[in-house]
Amino acid sequence: MILKNFYSVLNSSEENGKQLTQIKINKDHEIYDGHFPGRPVTPGVILMNLFKEEAERRCGCKLQFKKGNNVKFMAVVDPNTDAVLNLETEITEENQEIRLKGIAKNSAGISLKINSLYKKFQS
Repeated sequence: MILKNFYSVLNSSEENGKQLTQIKINKDHEIYDGHFPGRPVTPGVILMNLFKEEAERRCGCKLQFKKGNNVKFMAVVDPNTDAVLNLETEITEENQEIRLKGIAKNSAGISLKINSLYKKFQS
């Protein structure tokens, strides 16, 4: 996890070839002290990293971000308004690479759409 205590996994399942994960963001995390005081906004790079961490958890390996296609930030994620985020992912593996297609949603709707490619990282 890139940020300790930033979120916790509430539920994780698989349905019709999609991985479904519900997370709860820690609205009191220190990242919101600077982004932004009084009006917390979850940074886009952190939202993107949630998908990388989800793919790592699912494949049981470390990944390195290689490329992002069609990364679309659709709405602000404010943990004071809605701290629960639902990640829907489709993960495929080919030639030491992981392809991920994902959507992050909360009660207000879609926050992020992402198509990304990761390389398996050898530590």
